[in-house]
Amino acid sequence: MGAESPEKEDPLWIYTQKNSSSPSARKTLSSPCRKTPSRKQQPDRQANKDEADEEDQWRSIDEEDMEPPQPHFRPERDVGPQLNRTANYTPLELFQLFFSTTVIDTLVKNTNAYGEKKSQEQKERHVPVTAADMYSFICIVLYMGIAPLKTLRDFWRGSRLFNLPFPASVMPSRRFLAISRSLHMSDPAVEAANDQKKGTPGYDRLCKIKPLYEQILEACHTFYHPHQHISIDERMVASKARIKLKQYIRNKPTKWGFKLFVLADSTCGYTLNFFVYGGRECEPTGKGLSYDAVMKLLNIPFLGKGYKLYVDNFYTSPTLFLDLLKRKIWACGTVRSNVAGYPKTKKNNRPEKTPRGTIRWIRKGQLLFVKWFDTREVMMCSTIHKAYSSDMANRKVKNPDGQWTVKQVPIPSCIRDYNQYMGGVDLSDALIGYYNVIHKTRKWYKTLFYHLVDIATVNAFILYKEMCKMHKQPLVTQKNFREELILSLAEIGSTPRRSAPQNFMSASPFKRPPASPFKVPPASPSNATSPPPGSPSSVPPLSTEAPPAPGLGHLPAYFVEQMSNVASRDRATAGRRTCVVCKRKSPVYCSTCQKTLCFTSLRNCYSEWHRSNNICV
Repeated sequence: MGAESPEKEDPLWIYTQKNSSSPSARKTLSSPCRKTPSRKQQPDRQANKDEADEEDQWRSIDEEDMEPPQPHFRPERDVGPQLNRTANYTPLELFQLFFSTTVIDTLVKNTNAYGEKKSQEQKERHVPVTAADMYSFICIVLYMGIAPLKTLRDFWRGSRLFNLPFPASVMPSRRFLAISRSLHMSDPAVEAANDQKKGTPGYDRLCKIKPLYEQILEACHTFYHPHQHISIDERMVASKARIKLKQYIRNKPTKWGFKLFVLADSTCGYTLNFFVYGGRECEPTGKGLSYDAVMKLLNIPFLGKGYKLYVDNFYTSPTLFLDLLKRKIWACGTVRSNVAGYPKTKKNNRPEKTPRGTIRWIRKGQLLFVKWFDTREVMMCSTIHKAYSSDMANRKVKNPDGQWTVKQVPIPSCIRDYNQYMGGVDLSDALIGYYNVIHKTRKWYKTLFYHLVDIATVNAFILYKEMCKMHKQPLVTQKNFREELILSLAEIGSTPRRSAPQNFMSASPFKRPPASPFKVPPASPSNATSPPPGSPSSVPPLSTEAPPAPGLGHLPAYFVEQMSNVASRDRATAGRRTCVVCKRKSPVYCSTCQKTLCFTSLRNCYSEWHRSNNICV
């Protein structure tokens, strides 16, 4: 006995076979050799026609729809962070998963190569950039996201309005601007070879960002596995660059800029995969840009089967959804009425005055098409849901007296789930937008560099939150996460060649130690009306001049003494500042002079500074 073909068991195949006979039948009617059908054949044809008409009409919720088989979720890896789940990770360690030493070395190498090339052209000296310099540069870039100003130089101004001591304590302004001008992600030699291919199919428009882009993308794949619900949408990175990569999207808040296609986890907003739209591809599949974008984004190693994908009407098409089913990925999304494969029948369509909550649906094999009438008509296509599952939604409507009341109306389950899970990319955009580090630049590729920094920071923050949930620890806000990350990057960054602005201690976020009882009152009578001890203005300005009071009370203290929630392993280095003598980092300061000074077995800057200023003899 021969086994039947599995295609004949597919409902969509049966529906196609039934409808494929009608055109051929109409064609044979005009043939002169066609014999008149017998009376036995005519009732069969009429029954098939009635059956096809019955299937190809809009149905109401009174007619029961069959429940499609639900996907069995089988991910290739455990869902969530792909890290040691028993370990505690700091924000810096999670950020370095994306900006690893390999990434930093690549940035340093290419930045130095471009800086040398530029210095030869302009006859200027280029100071080589080190890995510590790059960490300090990224530290200030992240700091600019939480304390934005109009121009970069404002961060180093010493006036009353712009008194930000932190940037100068990490890196001088000239050094930061020099690194910013030389910043490069790709090898200049590779760029020169790519420029020779301009106008040919081998030309790569994204050559300038390719090395960093590929390394960040690989980290996004590696260190997190998505939950069952995922979503795809576009993202705009604002830019006014005069380049062909710039796109325009009318219905986006950011209308001009670089367009990215993004795949995100609908649960937490983690960016799983993305690519920059570089124009028409050299070898399109012929099924449209949206089809190609979805297939490219879902080409992730270790993804698994049984995922539920949510997209908007730019991507939704019957062809795409059926091809995704072959890959064991179910899909749901809004759909346009002019897309190929959408039902054209108007039989049993909505009446002229349609009440709110009216549902019409058609099932064509594995595809479900739904119309829902709310304030306007919403059209959906799904391979996951049935037409109606007794779900209700609250809507405000006017009663006959003109008063607003809350009324429950039917809502299809596909629209309910779409509203819940479609916002993965929007959530990621919101997390990036709160503290985004993008600022004005003349080079288009630097705008994308700053966006890659944002993606790495937000993904690291999401990993931190997921690890806190696993360990049942209290969650932190993104602002606190970024603040701790910035301070950690400053610790491993380079030390500035000059000291920080001299009022740095007065702007410290940590509590001051209580005033010493041995503190000698100032000798000058003009200070008799000064504020009481303990207020910020009572602390003398941090100048290099010796304080007027010699003698007692100049005791060393640690910054960490006034800090809370510091791990024991970090207490030796927490809160370090730049020593006013040797310009190295020290966790010790003078409780009276408010000066950061080294006090170790190798460097006793504490004693040296006090003796040189005639404070201690």
